[in-house]
Amino acid sequence: MRRCDTVATIAPMAADRLRAAALVTLLVTGHASYVAAQQAPLELMRLSGPIVLDGKLDEPAWERVPALPLTMYTPVFRGQPTQRTEIRVAYDSENLYVGGRFYDTDPSGIRVNSLYRDRWNGDDALAIYVDAFNDNQNAKWFGTTPAGMRFDVLVSDDGATLNDNWDTFWASATSITSEGWFAEVRIPFSSLGFEVGSDGRAVMGLTVTRLVSRLDERVTFPEIDPKFPFRKPSVAQDVVLQGVSSRTPLYITPYVLGGGSRDYRPDSSGGITRDVDDTKDIGVDVRYPLSGKLTLDLTANTDFAQVEADGQQIALDRFPLFFPERRRFFQEGSSIFDFVGSGGARLFHSRRIGLSADGMPVTILGGARLVGKVSKWDIGALEMQTGEYGSTPGENFGVLRLRRPMLNPWSSGGVLVTSYYGGGRHNLAVGADTSLRVHGDEYLGLKWSATVDSRDPDDVPLPERSLFDAKWERRTQRGLSYTGHVTRSGAHYLPELGFMPRTNVTTANVVGNWYFFTDRNRYFKRVYPGALAFNIVRNSDHALESGQYAVWAQWDTKAGGGGWIEPKLFHENVLVPFRIGNTVTIPAGSYDFADLQVVNTMPSGKRLRTDIDLRSGTYFDGRRTQLLLAPTWNINRHFEIGGDYQLNLLRFSSRDQSENIHLLRLRLRTALDARASGNAFVQYNSTTDRVDFNVRLRYAVAEGTDLWIVYNEGLDTDRALGQPERFTPLSVSRALVVKYSHTFGF
Repeated sequence: MRRCDTVATIAPMAADRLRAAALVTLLVTGHASYVAAQQAPLELMRLSGPIVLDGKLDEPAWERVPALPLTMYTPVFRGQPTQRTEIRVAYDSENLYVGGRFYDTDPSGIRVNSLYRDRWNGDDALAIYVDAFNDNQNAKWFGTTPAGMRFDVLVSDDGATLNDNWDTFWASATSITSEGWFAEVRIPFSSLGFEVGSDGRAVMGLTVTRLVSRLDERVTFPEIDPKFPFRKPSVAQDVVLQGVSSRTPLYITPYVLGGGSRDYRPDSSGGITRDVDDTKDIGVDVRYPLSGKLTLDLTANTDFAQVEADGQQIALDRFPLFFPERRRFFQEGSSIFDFVGSGGARLFHSRRIGLSADGMPVTILGGARLVGKVSKWDIGALEMQTGEYGSTPGENFGVLRLRRPMLNPWSSGGVLVTSYYGGGRHNLAVGADTSLRVHGDEYLGLKWSATVDSRDPDDVPLPERSLFDAKWERRTQRGLSYTGHVTRSGAHYLPELGFMPRTNVTTANVVGNWYFFTDRNRYFKRVYPGALAFNIVRNSDHALESGQYAVWAQWDTKAGGGGWIEPKLFHENVLVPFRIGNTVTIPAGSYDFADLQVVNTMPSGKRLRTDIDLRSGTYFDGRRTQLLLAPTWNINRHFEIGGDYQLNLLRFSSRDQSENIHLLRLRLRTALDARASGNAFVQYNSTTDRVDFNVRLRYAVAEGTDLWIVYNEGLDTDRALGQPERFTPLSVSRALVVKYSHTFGF
């Protein structure tokens, strides 16, 4: 071999090794730019005396705690705040304390829109984010308003996922004076969970913010560039607590329930049968923290009577609708079980447990959940057993999730296993995933999963049982942001505990934005044009099943509103005709169509506001005009009226088909104080000719101890359908339930 040939052969090999080494170096040190930007850990001060939680901050112990340095986050980064703010953070042997003095030059402008628990509604607010494990991925968000309304949220996936159905034990007190408003917050260490090092120190991530709602003015500690969401755990300030420990109390919450229901249903003879049922039930939930980082939950005869009814949806295409999980038992720590791919495909979706195919509750006989950390591993385990319901057999569900950091603090990898057994049928799903921070804001995500089902033939090859998902993204809200996403699922990929809007397809999606901050503009805070191209190809015949292509201009205003304008092109290849509403059928065929969407959102701090979403254009072989309105009126701190209205005007003149589809969802919320509240949820759907009422009254005796009165009624607005022999009563369903639960702590 000539030397030049040898060099020509070796050089590419050496270059490949150098590129591989460079990639490994980036992965291992990808966090360097973040670490350099962060300050050294801040030693929090231990309180020198007692604190009376009254919202006044008049104890000498507070004066010895230095105020945190605050930086304007919005509307202008590092701008001069118009309102003076002092926030202090300290601790004692059992609690973390936060005190805030929120001075206001116009106290009459302080926004107090709601007293409803867990319902932030454009109020002024103090928010506290605690990354108790300091893992840069997860945090617990505690917030309070000038009226003392509390809300708590789980933050996961470095701020990308929020779970506002989570509750824990903590307390706050507030007061309003002619100078502004003041707040004191006490968070028990038992509600945080954390790890104490061998040196006796606990290191956590901490972010605190104040929002002046009417001005959309937010200040933060630490200083956070608006290219990042302020709730990202990875941009929090590391703080140190000395000589503390996390308690592990045992909580036992039994409940008693009583009520009755009446329903009318068609019978086999074509008539109407009236069913009356009396309900009496008891059950219990047990929570025991095995350590400061690992919690075991046990449940027997689980009940979710107090959960708000699902919001109804209109199916405007041929794919299944997704409904989020709302039941609290499945909420805490739920992000550990996330395994979400392109188009919302999920390997595990907890709504598969305890609900029938038509959304009716199925008795959960019992179960256990284990969530937390062991060493560097995030652990999630779930085992549930349901009873029989009509034709639905008793079912057993199992889930195991393991995940840990890898390569650098902002990267992780893990596995997820789900199992199902019911009615003599079984299903097993196994998945592995990783999210790697390659460098700066660049991330690589990889997922692979496969299923085995007792209904499958024995000779199904592995690729047809599998899903592969790859995503490269640049996560930022300043400058260029983009995502490239490729997925393939096989024809026999069927996760029984998951949610799959489509199967046996290959997707290739690209979306990008360019964020411009307009600090000197009086109206706009940020403008970000963007574009997308989504393609979904059927594996069976390699035809483009669905395509979407769009460009848009989006904006945020300094007052807190926003909007966008978006023209979009669509392609749909329909194999089987499908119905929309009651009178429109889309025939099989290939369609290209387009529309224009215009959206405007008003600032959340306004007491009377609405969001408007209007789109119009061609639709398959016809036309569609869609209007969405989402008004809210905070009449006062005790009463709120809100809702949304959706109108779809469908016209297919070539086939002489048309339909006007209406969906109305109205919510009335009221709260006498922080303990007594009520919520009425009224829905009308023209495709089902139903009006449904869900009324929930709650009296919170104490944290974890509640009295609920729940009333449900369904009205048939079409009744006879023009045919007297099909006459049905106006009220086709009615139910009243009273439930009391009491938490005992040990």
